Amino acid sequence: MKTGGQLIVDALVANGVKRIACVPGESYLAVLDALYDTDIDVLVCRQEGGAAMMADAWGRLTGEPGICMVTRGPGATNASAGLHVAKQDSIPMILFIGQVQSEAREREAFQEIEYRRAFTEVAKWVGEIDDPARIPEFVTRAFAVATSGRPGPVVLTLPEDMLTRSAEAPAAKPYQPVEGHPGPAQMKRLGEMLSNAKRPIAVLGGTRWTAESVAEFQRFAERWKLPVGCSFRRQMLFDHLHPMYAGDVGIGINPALAKEVKEADLILLIGGRFSEMPSSGYTLMDSPYPHQTLVHVHPDSSELGRVYRAELAIAASPRDFVAALESLAPPSEPSWSARTETMHAAYLKWSTPPETGPGAVQMGPIMNWIEANVPEDTIFTNGAGNYATWVHRFHRFRRYATQAAPASGSMGYGLPAAVAAKQLHPDREVICFAGDGCFLMHGQEFATAVRYRLPIITVVVNNGIYGTIRMHQERDYPGRVSATDLTNPDFAALARAYGGHGETVERTEEFADAFLRARASGKPSIIEIKLDPEAITPTRTLSEIRAG
Repeated sequence: MKTGGQLIVDALVANGVKRIACVPGESYLAVLDALYDTDIDVLVCRQEGGAAMMADAWGRLTGEPGICMVTRGPGATNASAGLHVAKQDSIPMILFIGQVQSEAREREAFQEIEYRRAFTEVAKWVGEIDDPARIPEFVTRAFAVATSGRPGPVVLTLPEDMLTRSAEAPAAKPYQPVEGHPGPAQMKRLGEMLSNAKRPIAVLGGTRWTAESVAEFQRFAERWKLPVGCSFRRQMLFDHLHPMYAGDVGIGINPALAKEVKEADLILLIGGRFSEMPSSGYTLMDSPYPHQTLVHVHPDSSELGRVYRAELAIAASPRDFVAALESLAPPSEPSWSARTETMHAAYLKWSTPPETGPGAVQMGPIMNWIEANVPEDTIFTNGAGNYATWVHRFHRFRRYATQAAPASGSMGYGLPAAVAAKQLHPDREVICFAGDGCFLMHGQEFATAVRYRLPIITVVVNNGIYGTIRMHQERDYPGRVSATDLTNPDFAALARAYGGHGETVERTEEFADAFLRARASGKPSIIEIKLDPEAITPTRTLSEIRAG
């Protein structure tokens, strides 16, 4: 006989959980008590949205479900921002929510919410424990649902009395991911389609990749001289300095690459959904019938044909599909080899940052310095905003699991993700990029980094405005500024107040020494870059956008 709290924790241990993020609540004290007797690392966070984003980052970087625990009502609704990121980005995550006791249900009890109605849109499955003896069943199902097909978040609610009651239950066993494999006939047809193509391109995206499958696909691309693009905020899926790399396919795409995608006669789309951002607003491929021949590989059959009708649809995870590519022999000299070289050269030119711009701080030279002075395995995190362009366009990702950024465009993600990444990989450098508006969405998690002595480096690009919104405002309503100006704290002083290291950069040449001092401090650090708001994009000023 064990309490429900003990059964929950036993099931987590059985499924290999090593860490959880939480904001504690009296509704699940029995689980916290059971965690006391385990080796599971518990990161106590300052807001449930940040905790959920940390769990998302663990799932994003490992492929295993990130675990988050929050209390009912306000705690759960705070966490919904992280659920939304995980759902849109196909990230495995399990959110455990303390719930009111069973006899108080349906009375609008203290902080009560009906979670099935509230969270079905942002979770793959929402379940509630109604018998402690069924806890191993429910938790095992949660792991299976979160990781199978198209990965995503699962919500399990825990009525307080279910956690304190004792029950006899079978010992939990680890989950087994469900895999789908491409058939021999499908692979034979793919080989024929590739051999007959004149202007093919591969686009990599989604999740359920591994370092091994990324390396295997790189070898396949080498054999076939195949140009490869990476979907929006999935750039870590291919080495950017590899001669087959063509660039990132998404919002703000290189116009030369957009033209190549539109004029391709074969698109091999692996892992991704090619949703609004990767498809540049559904303009790179027509929906539902692309004019290009489309081969779509996705682990969830329900995604195949949902937006685009493919000539060849293969229900398989990227890992299993890439393993099957070994059977395909390329032509002796693919006819598109010169095109691939041209596309890579265009990417290198596009990803070279400008040296000048308005104001005393130039982001181009700063990005060049970062590229020359951080290790290849550095993990970059960010949230959303125009500042992120400096990372996504000008940082050249070289390795798998070096990027944690929300394709859903959620602000506030970068700092919690950096905390999670550093806890996961303490031996690797972790750099968070954030705007001033983005940082203060979850800036309180800097306290979490200080508490657990996680020396992340956060680069806050401060231009005093909600930059992306101002850019669109000036484009659509020029000169009519409303609700986009910000008043900010001294971010460097804020870092020191939390117990970290703070730096302020007001001129380009100050950045290198500021970064080196931050790195040498051994503390969580904030480097505030005071950027002229006119430097709204790498190539256009706010005044130019206002003028049309």
